[in-house]
Amino acid sequence: MPQFSYIARDRTGKKRTGILQAQSKHEVHMKMRERGMRVLEVEQKKETIWTKEIHIGAPVPLKVFVIYLRQLATLLRAGITVVDATRILAQQTESKALKKALNEVEEELREGNHLSAAYSKHPKIFTNMFINMVRAGEVSGTLDSTLERMADYYEKQYRTRQKVKSALTYPIAVGIISLVVVVFLLMYTVPMYVDMFNQFDGELPTITVFVLVASEWMLSYWWLMGLGIGLLFTSIYVVSREQRSKYYLHYALLKMPIFGGLLQKSALARTTRTLSSLFSSAVPILQAVTIVEAVVGNEVIARVLRESRHSLEQGKSLTEPMNEHWVFPPLVTQMIVIGEQTGSLDHMLMKVADFYEAEVDTATDQMKALIEPLMIVFLASIVGTIVLSIIAPMFEIFNAIK
Repeated sequence: MPQFSYIARDRTGKKRTGILQAQSKHEVHMKMRERGMRVLEVEQKKETIWTKEIHIGAPVPLKVFVIYLRQLATLLRAGITVVDATRILAQQTESKALKKALNEVEEELREGNHLSAAYSKHPKIFTNMFINMVRAGEVSGTLDSTLERMADYYEKQYRTRQKVKSALTYPIAVGIISLVVVVFLLMYTVPMYVDMFNQFDGELPTITVFVLVASEWMLSYWWLMGLGIGLLFTSIYVVSREQRSKYYLHYALLKMPIFGGLLQKSALARTTRTLSSLFSSAVPILQAVTIVEAVVGNEVIARVLRESRHSLEQGKSLTEPMNEHWVFPPLVTQMIVIGEQTGSLDHMLMKVADFYEAEVDTATDQMKALIEPLMIVFLASIVGTIVLSIIAPMFEIFNAIK
């Protein structure tokens, strides 16, 4: 929790100084007033490495953010002021990051600032797209319905993301388990039989020789495997931080067999859903495309959108660069053209998003049904090969004893 240093006067008029933990300056004033003291100065202490909260991933989970938006929309629709609604939600949320941000947002609102302006001071929680949507809702007087629409948007995005994660998690988990099992067998189980095989006069089966060599290599150079895995993850992290290399990484992911199509559909659903939400809130088209470039999460699609924005600036069509790139199927471009001609671009984009979200659902279900038995066979084959390499010479030894 943030710390604030204060200077105050007590009931006798004597100055007091100290440090107080609170969520905002407003809360400091409230607490000191309860103690019968009047605050003269209050200042938030800077966070240090020891007091700073560390967040892994997003500061506020998407599911928590969706709940916040729905509750805020409900409170506003019930006639509660935005200041009181923000205070109520700050008190009841379990997310520390969101609680801290909402307390500061409440303070900004009490100073007379707009909600969108207050949100803009917390870019790690409230995205540029969300702030623009809120600003459009404030201008049009439809803030409650805008928040409800944003809750629907983020909820659908969350479901699509979870579908993709579930499809990718299973093969990754089985692959890691397979690696751990193989390393364990080669380093701890196979060496137990080496002395017995050395006493065997006959020729060992080829599969046994191969496994013994692999076991010997693993015992001698196990550190190379750890170094290789570390270098792989480090390389991926470094590549994903730089825009040009990130483009090639995302290009490779989209071209992957089986999984590439799923990632492409997921990215297209996110792109079209975001554009539809922005257009329906009357955000200017150039500004909307610029926002989507930043939030789409795929550099290949972002580059095409950047070219589409340049095309619009030159008075050309939005779909001209899309038609020339494989990442946008004809369905997307044709629906955008129809939307431009009929003046219902937001509606057409929403239909495209619905289609690709349904495609992601179907593809993930089919993929899991296909991958599960394949991964089980894969794991059984690896373990079975190592077990067979141990059992095969043992049968020959038993026959020789007889």
